[in-house]
Amino acid sequence: MPAIFDLTDHHALVTGSSKGVGRAIAYSLAQAGADVVIHARELNDEAKSSIKRCKAHDVDAQFVAGDLAQSSEAVVDEVFAAALEANPDIDILINNAGAFFDVPFLEMTFDGFEKTIRLNVEAGYFLTQRFAKYWIERRVAGRVVFVGSINGELGEEHSTAYDISKGAIRMMVRTLTIALARHNIRVNGLAPGLVRSHATLWLDDKPEREKWLAAHTPNGLVPDSAVCGPGAVYLVSDEAEHVHGHMLMIDGGMGAWQHPDPPADASDVGL
Repeated sequence: MPAIFDLTDHHALVTGSSKGVGRAIAYSLAQAGADVVIHARELNDEAKSSIKRCKAHDVDAQFVAGDLAQSSEAVVDEVFAAALEANPDIDILINNAGAFFDVPFLEMTFDGFEKTIRLNVEAGYFLTQRFAKYWIERRVAGRVVFVGSINGELGEEHSTAYDISKGAIRMMVRTLTIALARHNIRVNGLAPGLVRSHATLWLDDKPEREKWLAAHTPNGLVPDSAVCGPGAVYLVSDEAEHVHGHMLMIDGGMGAWQHPDPPADASDVGL
């Protein structure tokens, strides 16, 4: 990270940070000098690897467990309490935990839809509420980032619940900004496009599909999830002190392109 984005003496909880985008954000925060609390459902090898890599940047890295997909009030309270026990000086919250549980719309059940909303929306909403109360009481200038998705901007046929949840995150960034800005708490979000992570391992088995998706991205790339980390660092840095309610698109321009022209040789993208 450029030296200008210095997070020394800051402390972050990153939910869902044992792999994928969450892990990339945790690495970047640590590289910028922030202590981090890694969160996952359990302390597995991936979580241990995340902790080790963060500590390599000479920062403190702790771990808390909790299944936010259950997202009951008790689970949120447990994660909140455990995070503060690990590091009572947390002033940065990255709400990254989320997952895709979709089936086609006509097959969606109440339970399936509610599970998506519990993890992708409710957990971050109420975890932010807990931290906001804690920060306001202690006059801490808190910083919150919600991780949305290109799917909060552009819908897909077979991801209705997921798309709705990511659209909700976009509005959550805006409405919580209004609720919390006067308390010196900044709320922003970032929305990755298609990146390589544990959730997109299917790309390795479908190279033609990857080419087709890259053709729908102006810069033509499907990068590693590491591209998401620096954006999060900026949003929580002092340099972004006047940035409130912003959703930073990290999508290679995908969200700006209405419809790409077909390539000269359509076979290049599986058509």
